Amino acid sequence: MSENSEAPGTSSAVPSGGTTPGPQPEPLRLFGTTWVDHDGGYGLRRVGATVGSLAAAVAACFVLRFAYQGLEIAEVGSFVGMLVVLMFAVCSAIAFRKTWEGFTRRPADPSQDDRLRGLKSIGFIGSLLAYFIRSLTEAPGEKLRRTEYETALARYAKRRSSRTGNPAARRSGKAKRSGRR
Repeated sequence: MSENSEAPGTSSAVPSGGTTPGPQPEPLRLFGTTWVDHDGGYGLRRVGATVGSLAAAVAACFVLRFAYQGLEIAEVGSFVGMLVVLMFAVCSAIAFRKTWEGFTRRPADPSQDDRLRGLKSIGFIGSLLAYFIRSLTEAPGEKLRRTEYETALARYAKRRSSRTGNPAARRSGKAKRSGRR
């Protein structure tokens, strides 16, 4: 992160595309930066994310059902079957909660989030359902990124407005005073 940036993914440098200087919005997965002004097919992308995540969750449930039927065919016993169902239920609940929290705030400890990656992979259905529910109202993570972006814009505007006059003239005036002492 450069010293001029205000939030993750923002920069005050003028990009080669000719956009205005100042903080730039952080792109979201599947949405890019269309979430800023809700343009560029934002609505269609949200519908696609909603339908896609629900379809993926339903397909994943069918796959898990086939896996459970495989355990029944293998006659591993009801205890093992119950443990598998319990494991997927608990992992899905944890994955849902962690995914949902990721939409509202940045992780306080990214290493803790990395340690839960395997658990979230097992409970992928919970992550898909969190993505589905969130995409009903907004692009997942939009509220967090919008808050960060608007804060960065406000800081940038405040910093720019406090810079008035010629800084070289102020420096030369101070140098003359310090030389008089």
